[in-house]
Amino acid sequence: MKKAILVVSFGTSYKESCERTIGAIEREIAKAFPTYEVRRAFTSKVILKVLATRDKLHIDTVNEALEKLLEEGFKEVVIQPTHVMNGSEYEKMKREASVFQERFAFIRYGTPLLTTEEDYGNLIIALSEEIAVPKDTALVFMGHGTAHFANSTYAALDYHMKHAGYTNVFIGTVEGYPDVTTVYQDVKAYGAKKVILYPLMIVTGDHAHNDMAGESEDSWVHIFERSMEVTAVMKGLGEYTGVQKMFVAHVQNAIN
Repeated sequence: MKKAILVVSFGTSYKESCERTIGAIEREIAKAFPTYEVRRAFTSKVILKVLATRDKLHIDTVNEALEKLLEEGFKEVVIQPTHVMNGSEYEKMKREASVFQERFAFIRYGTPLLTTEEDYGNLIIALSEEIAVPKDTALVFMGHGTAHFANSTYAALDYHMKHAGYTNVFIGTVEGYPDVTTVYQDVKAYGAKKVILYPLMIVTGDHAHNDMAGESEDSWVHIFERSMEVTAVMKGLGEYTGVQKMFVAHVQNAIN
């Protein structure tokens, strides 16, 4: 029986970042499951349009990817998202895939990066293995943020970080709570003179380049520079070996 793993991402128009992050996750999954064919799908219509018009590059939607798998005779599909949380993008993915439920022998769903309590601990380990920050320096992770109730994922991660002993780590968001003003106040109250900014996103796309490290006065770099020495690191979550292994484990859980 032909089997496939469809890796579903929000997507990015930054080609090099895509291969360092989404591509790396896909390659790690393919290596772990050699009897499955790994395919790619993006959920962002904006990203898909940019890639089609600018690069003449077509990336399948979830619907298109599943239709192709059916046409090619695949019977079993595991759909693994690279989403950070169980938010609106994940729900949209499941809605699109649900219409195919009866057309395959079975479809199974992997979970987003942060789903279980164990996931939080595993992410902290994955980050700590590759990031070393002295206590006099604050490490600020910038997440996307959402109006969806899954935005509470950021607060949960911050709480887990603090209780794991990382009192100098702070989690903020671009489009949710806590925002940059709130995080700036928290870091200032902590007393840090130096700050390192990292994206809490799978890829380093527009938000990382513009909202976090951009030239505008309201970018996170410029806001923190008001009273601290700031460094911005362009490294998406998908580049961390531990994060790639987390997604492999989520695929395995779906198969099990």
